[in-house]
Amino acid sequence: MKYFIITGTSRGLGESLVKQLLHKNHTIFCISRKQNNELKDFASSQGINLYYFSCDLQKNEEIEKVMERIFSSIDFSSAEGIYLINNAGVIDPIKPIGKANTREISENIHVNLIAPMILSTYFIRHTSSFSTKKVVVNISSGAANNPRHGWSTYSSSKAGLDMFTKSVGLEQEVTENPVTMISFSPGVMDTDMQKTIRSTDEEDFTDVNQFIEFNEKGMLRSPDYVAGIILDLIFNQALINGNIYDIKSFV
Repeated sequence: MKYFIITGTSRGLGESLVKQLLHKNHTIFCISRKQNNELKDFASSQGINLYYFSCDLQKNEEIEKVMERIFSSIDFSSAEGIYLINNAGVIDPIKPIGKANTREISENIHVNLIAPMILSTYFIRHTSSFSTKKVVVNISSGAANNPRHGWSTYSSSKAGLDMFTKSVGLEQEVTENPVTMISFSPGVMDTDMQKTIRSTDEEDFTDVNQFIEFNEKGMLRSPDYVAGIILDLIFNQALINGNIYDIKSFV
């Protein structure tokens, strides 16, 4: 049995990952504020283990309770692999930092950076005595390395996430039963986040017309396509601990 813990599964890339993982030899734990009833109904009809945990990733105590519940449900004696995919993310506030308020900045950093760090901490702690395959995937962004006007908070959170990946990869090199942690940058995808970006005022995001053009010219990758690349990477390729992978290397 392979076990998967995935955040942000109600739509977009998270939904696509779950769809492609629906298999009777898989147990999937979805962490999301909203449930995807279509996925739940299909999994139930096929006898597939799919569980939803409602959680606000801005609240540390909720994350802790959910992870305790999940790990109490895992049968480590039969686990062929345990995977955590930190997929949930927010783009707002899309505005220069002087125009963003404290709440917007705090929520972005908490969901994009602090929550993955806490989830990964629990994952590593609860799997430390097991030698089975253990992988954490942090969904990053090209914004981590390419600053854009209006994305100060988002870019900073993703840059921090990549450095977290590199640091944990280094730490795990000297661990007896190491976890492999990687970041993956999926590029521009056809998701609700892109709709949010395209609806931004040009005064707040000077590159908005470029993203409108991406959509109009059909340059957005489908979440299903990106999910397939990620799963092929973690299942079929030798992963480099702490590495930052970019979808451009696979297309």
